[in-house]
Amino acid sequence: MKSFLIVSCLFFVSLISLSQNESVGPMMSNPDLIAKSKLMVKLDELSFDSTIIYISDTLELPFFDEFTKNHFQQYNADFSDPGVTSDKKYRLLDNLTSLPIAVGQFYTDQVTFRRTHDIVTSTYVDASFLPTQLKVGDLSNYPVNYATTDLYPPYYIYDTIGAPDVSDTVWITSPGFYQDSATQFFVNINDPNAYWLDDFAYHNYRYAFEPRSLGVVTFDGLNADGYPYAIGTSLTNYADVLTSKPLNLAPYDAADSLYISFLYQAQGFGDVPETSDSLILEFYAKDLDQWKRVWSDSGQVTSEFKVANICLKDAQYFKKGFQFRFRNYGALSGSLDHFHIDYVQLKFEAGYQDTLFRDLAFVYPLGSLLKTYTSVPWDHFKNNPTDKMNDEVQIVMHSGGVIPANNQNGLIEVSHGGIPEGDFILYGQLLAGGDAPYNYQPRTTVTSYHDLTTGYVFDIAKSGDKQTFDILATASTPTTSVNPNELRLNDSTNNIQYFGNYYSYDDGSAEVAYGPTGAQARLAIRYTTYEPDSLIGVQIHFVSSVNDVSNNLFLLTIWDDNGGVPGEVIYEDDVFFPRSPEYTNAGNLFVDYYLKDTVKVPVGTFYFIGWRQLDPDRLNIGLDKNLDNSDQTFYSVDNGNSWSQSIIAGSVMIHPIYSTALDAELGIANVNIHEEVSIFPNPTNGELNILMKQTEFKGAEVYNVFGEKIVTTDTTHFSMASYSPGIYYLIVRGTPRTFKIVKL
Repeated sequence: MKSFLIVSCLFFVSLISLSQNESVGPMMSNPDLIAKSKLMVKLDELSFDSTIIYISDTLELPFFDEFTKNHFQQYNADFSDPGVTSDKKYRLLDNLTSLPIAVGQFYTDQVTFRRTHDIVTSTYVDASFLPTQLKVGDLSNYPVNYATTDLYPPYYIYDTIGAPDVSDTVWITSPGFYQDSATQFFVNINDPNAYWLDDFAYHNYRYAFEPRSLGVVTFDGLNADGYPYAIGTSLTNYADVLTSKPLNLAPYDAADSLYISFLYQAQGFGDVPETSDSLILEFYAKDLDQWKRVWSDSGQVTSEFKVANICLKDAQYFKKGFQFRFRNYGALSGSLDHFHIDYVQLKFEAGYQDTLFRDLAFVYPLGSLLKTYTSVPWDHFKNNPTDKMNDEVQIVMHSGGVIPANNQNGLIEVSHGGIPEGDFILYGQLLAGGDAPYNYQPRTTVTSYHDLTTGYVFDIAKSGDKQTFDILATASTPTTSVNPNELRLNDSTNNIQYFGNYYSYDDGSAEVAYGPTGAQARLAIRYTTYEPDSLIGVQIHFVSSVNDVSNNLFLLTIWDDNGGVPGEVIYEDDVFFPRSPEYTNAGNLFVDYYLKDTVKVPVGTFYFIGWRQLDPDRLNIGLDKNLDNSDQTFYSVDNGNSWSQSIIAGSVMIHPIYSTALDAELGIANVNIHEEVSIFPNPTNGELNILMKQTEFKGAEVYNVFGEKIVTTDTTHFSMASYSPGIYYLIVRGTPRTFKIVKL
C-alpha cells in the first residue's frame, strides 16, 4: 500500500501545474556549532554535585577584539587539575553543632506516633514521637541554605495489649530525609587571552558581508550548541549574549574619556532582522548588581558595517568589576534575525572620532587554489594537472586608518605534512588595486584576482586516493614591522586544499536553505569535470529549516548535457525506492547517497546531478552564500520540459562521488545504465519494444498515473493498443531506471 501511495502521488502530480519557484529560507540549526558542542554529562538535576564554578580573572584596559581568533573563555577544567579546590556540603546537620549527622539515618517531616490498643476495652491511645531538630540543606543551589526542621522517625509503632501483647512497626516508604552530600568545585581563571565569559553568540568567518577583517561574532536565534532557543515557535525575545570578563575601571573616571566602540551589521549573508528586532549593548553597575541598556539599534537590510561609539560618563561604572555585554532581541526558533559585530574596543583617552584602526586585513579566508572547484578527485587531478590551478584567486583586503599605505608583495605558501612545497607571489600593486605610489587607500576594501596558473602545481607524484595541502597567505605594508600600532593578527589567512573522491563548488558551510518548490520540480547542478569516469553516488548537505521535510521524497537523478542545460536522464532512482533528506547534526557534513543497487554510472566530462522531488515543498539543501556558482544551478518546474538558471547567488552543496579503489569494499558494480536499455517507439500508438544491450531481460511492468499495475510482461515486445492515451511508466526488472511512456 505504501508503494501504491508513493507512485500514485508521483504520477498524478506530473500532469498538474502547482506552485513553482526556487527559494531560500533560514536554517533552524547551525551544524558547525552542533559539531563543536560540549559533551554534556547529565547530572542530578536536584543537586550541584560535581559541578565547577569558574571565578573569572579581571582584565585591564585597553580591551580590544577584532575576532580574527576566538577569544571566548574555554571551560574545560577537570576535577583533578592542579589548583582546583572544592567544598563538600551535607544535607543534614546537627542543629546544635552544625556537624553532619551519620549516614544511614532516615527521617520524615510527617508527625509519627506510637498507638497503644487495648483489646480488652477496645480503646487506643496515640502518643506522638518527639521531633529531632536538624538543619536541612537545599543541595540544588550553591551556596547551600539551611533551615531548622522538625523531623520524626520514619515509622509508626502499633502496640496491642491484652493476651498476648503484640508490637508491630510500620515503616514509611521513601521517608524523604536522609544524609546526602554534594561537592562544588572551584577554578580560578587566569587567561588574559580570553576576553569573553560566554559563547552563546557564534564566532565565524562567513556570515558577515564585506567585514573589515577576518572574523565576526554573529547573533541569532540559536544557542551555543547550534539549536533553537525555542523550537517550533513564533516567539521573539532575548536570545544570544556575549559578556565581557570583568574589567578594572577603578583607576579611571569620567574625565579620562573612556569610550567603547564597535562595528555592527544586520543580516550579512544571513536572515534579515525585522525592525522590531534589535542589537543591544548593556553596562554592568557592580554596586547595584544591575545591567543597564546604553545603546541599541533595530533590524534592517544589509548595508556596510556601521560604527557605534559610546562614552562612559556615569561614576557607577568606574569600578573594579565593570562589565559590558551585547544581546540580540529576535526570533528564538532558528538561525534568524542576524546581527554581526566586529572591532570591539574599550580604551581611555579616546574620543568620539576614535573608531579607525591602522590595519591591513584579509576580509575573507583564502579560497581554493583550483580553478572552478574547491575540491576534485585526486586521481582526476593527477591525470590532468595542466591548467587546473586557479587563474583568478580572489583576495579581499581592507585598509583601515586615515592615511594611505604603500603596497608590498604578499605570498601564498603551500605545504604538505608540514614540509614546504612551493609558493606564489601576490604582487602588492595588484593587491592594493593598482594605484601608486600609495596603493592602499584609507578606509577602502579592495578585491583583487591573482593568476596562479604558472609556477607551482600540486605534486602529482604523491601516492594515495586522498591528499591534503596546507595553504598560508600573507600580506602587509612596509609600516607593519615598524609601527607598534599596526594590527598584525589578520594580515594572514589559512586554508586547506583537499583532494578526495568528489567535486565541489562550495566552501563546506551553509548559510541558508535552498531548493525549488513545486511537486515534480527538478534541481540539477552542472559539472564540467577533468575526465570521463563513473559515479557511485552523491554527497548532499541538507539543513533543517522552518518546515520539517525529513519525510518528503525525492529521486536522485543524473542528466546528460544538452547544450548547457540538462538533457536525457541517464540515471534515476527506482520510483518505488525514493530518498528522503537526512541531517547529520555533526558539523557541516554531507550524507552519502549511493546509487541504487550500488551501481556505477559512467559519465562524460559534461553532466548534471540532482533530484526529482515528489513533494511541492523546498527540500532545504544547504546553500553556501560566500561562493557564487549560481550559473551552474538549474531547476525545472514543468516536468523537465524547460530549465531555468538560478538567480539566487550561492553554491548548492551537492557533490558527485566518483569511483575509487574503495569500490570493491563497498560492493559497487559497474552498470552502464545509459546504454543498457532502450525503449521504442516512444511515443507509441500501441506497440512497444524493449532492447537490452548488455544484460539479460528479466521482465517488466507498466503502471498508470494512479500507480496501478496494468501490464506484466516476460517478453521484450508487447502491445498497449487497448489502453487510453496518456502517460504510463515502465519499470524494467533488474535496472534502477523508470521510463516514461507516452501512449498516443
